[in-house]
Amino acid sequence: PFKTYRISLGKQPKGPKLMEGDKRTPEGFYWLDWRKTSDRFNLAMHISYPNISDSARSRREGVEPGGMIMIHGTPDSEDYPEQYFHTLDWTDGCIAMRNIDMREVWSLVPDGTMIEIRP
Repeated sequence: PFKTYRISLGKQPKGPKLMEGDKRTPEGFYWLDWRKTSDRFNLAMHISYPNISDSARSRREGVEPGGMIMIHGTPDSEDYPEQYFHTLDWTDGCIAMRNIDMREVWSLVPDGTMIEIRP
């Protein structure tokens, strides 16, 4: 590894994402395909979920795969300071990082980068 970071996952972190709303983070190979700034999560990079395998599984199961999975920063407010989130799996299926770490990844990793998310 070039560098490692502490991350937070979906509220149900065991097992791959199966369908929309299951609070799981996808597992597999994806692309970081675009990015945006976010009022709520600071910086965010979109993950190309669902991939072909995810879409095929969803069709077989008759469920929606979900989407809008991001690697993003952490909320930071008076009521909920950033350190509140750092040791929890709290997202709806995204990958969250401390804001300082997210700024570093944002500056180092270009759109079009392939990533692997694995347990």
